[in-house]
Amino acid sequence: MKKFIPAIMLLVLVVVLSACGSNKTNNANNANNGSAASAVTPVATESAAEQPASGTVTYQSESGPVEIPANPKRIVALAYAPNMISMGANIVGVDQWTNMSPLFTEKLKGVEVVSDEDLEKIIELDPDLIVVGTESKNVAKLSEIAPTVAFTWGKLDYLNQQIEIGKILGKEKEAQTWVDDFKSRAAAIGDEIKAKIGENATVSVIETDAKSFYVFGDHWARGTEVLYQAMGLKMPEKVTKDAQGPGYFTLSQETLSDYAGDYIVLSRSTANDNAFMKTDTWKNIPAVKNNHVIEIDTEASTYSDPTTLESLLSIFKEGFLK
Repeated sequence: MKKFIPAIMLLVLVVVLSACGSNKTNNANNANNGSAASAVTPVATESAAEQPASGTVTYQSESGPVEIPANPKRIVALAYAPNMISMGANIVGVDQWTNMSPLFTEKLKGVEVVSDEDLEKIIELDPDLIVVGTESKNVAKLSEIAPTVAFTWGKLDYLNQQIEIGKILGKEKEAQTWVDDFKSRAAAIGDEIKAKIGENATVSVIETDAKSFYVFGDHWARGTEVLYQAMGLKMPEKVTKDAQGPGYFTLSQETLSDYAGDYIVLSRSTANDNAFMKTDTWKNIPAVKNNHVIEIDTEASTYSDPTTLESLLSIFKEGFLK
């Protein structure tokens, strides 16, 4: 019997080696055929957990990490659409307010206008990224449709907000380059303006709708970021006191002169008749008498994205220096 043991052991060894060779061949064939069999091994599972799916990145949003496309191609922008359009993003769904801006008319041709309540419409648009404000009550539902990033309006200043938009578009470097360049150019124009009108000259940004007047602080669009932050112009003390904290302050027509600076940037809509401009109350404001009024289109100035800011910078340069 002892004579046969080595032979038996040899036979067993041959069978085992043959089986191993067969398994290697099968695994190689499975891999070549795109089979998922190899993905169930412990090594492959661990690797998938450590690395996100191909073509995605993890963005650290206000509410936590969100896995988003590295280069999103179909964006539903319910907030900050102008910031994304300014960077060449492909928008397939947009909010109604952005759609009203004449600065984006051409770029939004054929784009569906939606709100955060139009869930079925948004599903049909097949987005790969949704951007919305944190005030939306449907953030969770939108997240079920596509990766969703929510921003709180005003939490970041206008330039850092643009950099964050750059991050979610995979264009952070481009955003930073624009920010640096804009700050430099706006500061230089601000120096030119102050040299002409005086370091202590004041500027008020006033807006009117069909019922009321408003005066703004330095962070409420309408060019306020350009005038006060980027160019370093001054606002009247009364404006600083009443509007700077909340962002804006509501006025009556009778109190307009109390908040008017040496210069007025008047934001008005072409949809209103603006009859107030024919009243003595308006005509007797010193800035109006001195022809120190620069008009801007309300619909084209209610955002603080690169396209809007560049447009306003040009208007202000011409308006103050002409």
